[in-house]
Amino acid sequence: MMDNIKENVKDWSNEKEVKSYLEKIANKEAFNHTGLIYGMGHAIYTINDPRATLLRDKAAKLAREKGLEEEYNLYKMVEKFSPDILYNKHGDGKKICANVDLYSGFIYSMLNIPRELFTPLFAISRIAGWSAHRIEEIIAGGKIYRPAYKNIFAEREYIPIEQR
Repeated sequence: MMDNIKENVKDWSNEKEVKSYLEKIANKEAFNHTGLIYGMGHAIYTINDPRATLLRDKAAKLAREKGLEEEYNLYKMVEKFSPDILYNKHGDGKKICANVDLYSGFIYSMLNIPRELFTPLFAISRIAGWSAHRIEEIIAGGKIYRPAYKNIFAEREYIPIEQR
C-alpha cells in the first residue's frame, strides 16, 4: 500500500495531496479497492497501540540515520489522517489508531531485509500468540477465541527432533 501511495502522491510533504489520496483508498477508488488503509486499526487497541508508538519512535531514529525523513513523514501523515478519514467514511462511532504493522515494513526496508522475508517475519512474531490462543481454546473446552484456528491436516504422530 505504501508503495502505491508513494507512486500516486507526487509531493509527499503536501498534506492535502496525501489526505486526498487516503480518502480515495478509503472510498475504494484507489490501491486495491477494498477501502482498507493497511496498518490502521486493532481489535483491542482503539486509542493507541503502544507497540506502534515504540516502533514509530525507532523508525524516526533509523530514518534520520538513513536520510529517509521525508518517507518517514509520509508514514506519519498516514497515521495522522487515516483515523478521521475512516471514522467519517464508516460513521460507526469507532475511532481507530495505527497498529504496530504500519511502521514494520518501513523498518524492515531500512534494515535492508529482503521484501520476501517481510511476511515470514510477520508470522514468526505472532506464532507465540497464535499458539497461546490455541492452547486457551483447548483448555476452555472448545470455546472459540479470536483468532479462529482450523487445522486442515490429518492428525500425525509426533516425531522426536532427533529422528527428523
